[in-house]
Amino acid sequence: MRTFSKSKLLAYRQCPKRLWLEIHHPELRADSSATQKSFQVGHKVGEIAQKLYDPKGKGQIIDAQKEGFATAFARTTELLASSHPIFEAGFKAGGALAFADVMLPKRKAGQRTWRMVEVKSSTSVKDYHRDDAAIQAFVARAAGVPLSSIVLAHIDSQWVYPGGGDYEGLLVEEDLTKEAFSREQEVKVWIAEAQTIAAKRKEPKVCTGGQCSDPYECGFFDYCQGQEVQAAYPVQWLPRIQSQALKLHIQDGAVIDMCDVPDELLNDRQQRVKTHTLEGTTYFDGQSAAATLADHKLPAYFLDFETIQFAVPIWKGTRPYQQIPFQFSLHRLGRTGKLEQKSFLDLSGSDPSMAFAEALIAACGDRGPVFVYNAGFETARIRELSDRFHKLKKPLLAINARVVDLLPIAQQHYYHPSQQGSWSIKKVLPAIAPELSYGDLAGVQDGGMAMEAFLEAIAKETTTSRKAEIEKQLLDYCSLDTYAMVKLWQFFSGGIDLKI
Repeated sequence: MRTFSKSKLLAYRQCPKRLWLEIHHPELRADSSATQKSFQVGHKVGEIAQKLYDPKGKGQIIDAQKEGFATAFARTTELLASSHPIFEAGFKAGGALAFADVMLPKRKAGQRTWRMVEVKSSTSVKDYHRDDAAIQAFVARAAGVPLSSIVLAHIDSQWVYPGGGDYEGLLVEEDLTKEAFSREQEVKVWIAEAQTIAAKRKEPKVCTGGQCSDPYECGFFDYCQGQEVQAAYPVQWLPRIQSQALKLHIQDGAVIDMCDVPDELLNDRQQRVKTHTLEGTTYFDGQSAAATLADHKLPAYFLDFETIQFAVPIWKGTRPYQQIPFQFSLHRLGRTGKLEQKSFLDLSGSDPSMAFAEALIAACGDRGPVFVYNAGFETARIRELSDRFHKLKKPLLAINARVVDLLPIAQQHYYHPSQQGSWSIKKVLPAIAPELSYGDLAGVQDGGMAMEAFLEAIAKETTTSRKAEIEKQLLDYCSLDTYAMVKLWQFFSGGIDLKI
């Protein structure tokens, strides 16, 4: 009988085909950079948890990768006779194996028992975390561990880092003991069903769908999708599929192409996407777009931010996963068409927030519209800065009051088939200004890459020359974002010629 790790059982819970592929064809798995980054974040939170649950440093860490599974299980058995914390304790029983993030010794009725803590980098308890806890509890108890309780520790997103390496309060716990212990039979069923799937000679027939990204992004997606007939015009290109009738039509009929979606199920924007995509024509209501922009007189500013977030904050006064701006680009368009650009970028490794806010206020002046693309992001960051730096609150909020969002103007008045149902600026720009391309940029070409570049730049081991290279890449990328908005404004307003 095969023994399943907790991760294999969770893979089964997500999709039987995923489990089969992980066992029989793991070479087909290709984890995205986002998935790999999530692993890194989990490791970092785990390191902090070890310090929080073992402040005296008396605990023992088991490394199954280095020691081997047999040794890890044996060492766990030995350490369970001690009275010190155990990290990554390994258990094997009932057809499954699992490693506990934290095991804490307790005394109950004169007997030693253990409290298990599962540490997660999320900011709340998810349904799949409950499955995780149920498996952990089942395996440990089946292995004979006197487990008295199991809790899930997750990040408190409202906690503010006081600085100095003090992470007390970063994690909050939710007791899952009663629920996890009550699901023993359920876990046994999962193991039995997983055995059946694993024993199959051929992979299960499962179509790609919502399970491919819920609760985890599946590394086999490209393989599975490659086995399916590809739609000429994928139904996923329809924006914001929210109506129940449309969802049911797509799911019940296994609809994969927009051609097969009745017009009466579509809203105006979806209908526009369908019509112009199938016809290969461009929709542009230039008169209405220009009228919408007419009230916003020059000079005008075009603004874009780049931000970084840390699950475990590194700067005093910041919260977990808080979006902290480290860079902006600002293009100013004067009444004569003169275009000027200003930038801010802090790669010192210190908190850039105060310097960013001061530079932003100086760059934006005190009058004229401030155009952004998807206003909610920039305005939220400005509000957060105003909350942190009270002396700058008034001028920062004054900038917010001038913000004009170009995204809804694009959504309402323009669509090109190459957008494939998206109004991301990286989709709209090539249609409107094909001479401009993010793909032509060296290095940094999107927001995710900007975050990775920032982290590399502030790392102590990064050389001066490499840091300078990253700095140029970041400046070029962010500058293109704001210049792209200038080109969109010019196109939508039928505006003046630019003098660069």
